[in-house]
Amino acid sequence: MPRYNDAAGALMIETNTARKRSSADSRERLLRAAGELFAERGYEKTTVRDIGQRAEVDPTMIARYFGGKAQLYLSALRRDTAPLGEPPADLTTTNGVLGLLERVGVRGSTPTLHAAVRPHEDQELQAAAMEMLQARIVGPSEQKARAAGHPDAQLRAEIAAAALAGIMISRTSSVFHTLGQAPPADVAAVVSELLSSLLTAP
Repeated sequence: MPRYNDAAGALMIETNTARKRSSADSRERLLRAAGELFAERGYEKTTVRDIGQRAEVDPTMIARYFGGKAQLYLSALRRDTAPLGEPPADLTTTNGVLGLLERVGVRGSTPTLHAAVRPHEDQELQAAAMEMLQARIVGPSEQKARAAGHPDAQLRAEIAAAALAGIMISRTSSVFHTLGQAPPADVAAVVSELLSSLLTAP
């Protein structure tokens, strides 16, 4: 193994170490800034430029460290244990559905939501998004349907997740005027009634 006994060699080692530390620091700063901005503004309203400015890091580094904005979003979501630490929403109650509608209303649509109705081209991103969807929506719904005695519990849970995702995306895109303009509480009441009949009715 080569040894550096002169000042130039020592400087090279020090420079390489500083560069590694700088890369790790930049990645951490981007993750922290992304988590803050996605929570404040939502996925769609947050740009890579916004994230770079808050992190004080060149925004082109997002592609280098994470692959893109969507992958950064998922990395930030995994890093932040609060969303995943909360109990899953109960889709058979008005309050459970209302909480999800309000969150999407504030933060906008996300890669996880779109993964339920339109697969991402990036297979890794799709797998990660579906993993979150399974943990937050499909899994708990499947357990509820199974507890109600439905032999096709998994199918019912996936239909519930697909229906919910479609409704949320339609509201944010204003495809249906009445659906888009209706108060979240009114929509939540109807959706929870629909999903309750799907997941719990014998």
